Amino acid sequence: MKITQREVANAVVLDLNGKLTGGPDAETFREVFKSLLEQGKKNIIVNLEKVSWINSTGLGILISGYTTVRRGGGELVIMHASERIESILYVTKLNLLFKAFETEEEALKSLSGSGGAS
Repeated sequence: MKITQREVANAVVLDLNGKLTGGPDAETFREVFKSLLEQGKKNIIVNLEKVSWINSTGLGILISGYTTVRRGGGELVIMHASERIESILYVTKLNLLFKAFETEEEALKSLSGSGGAS
């Protein structure tokens, strides 16, 4: 699993590439989220576009990250989940926990506070 970090507007986007299956990835993720919160970066978008596979341990990593960010007063959303990953989130009811977006623009808007004009 490769994690690339970039800042866009009011958020940090974590672009993931590979399989999210646990092992050393769990500790890497923990360190990334901890570091971001220590830097005062609380709006985090996890880009799953290049994640080819996720297992239960990978879901646990996402949940742990979500919990860490929320406890730190931030928000974590996901974007570009494949149909396979979306169906896993649905079956496990994690779609109720994670806000998922199809585009980066939608994800950024969701983090900008009240969401904009009606």
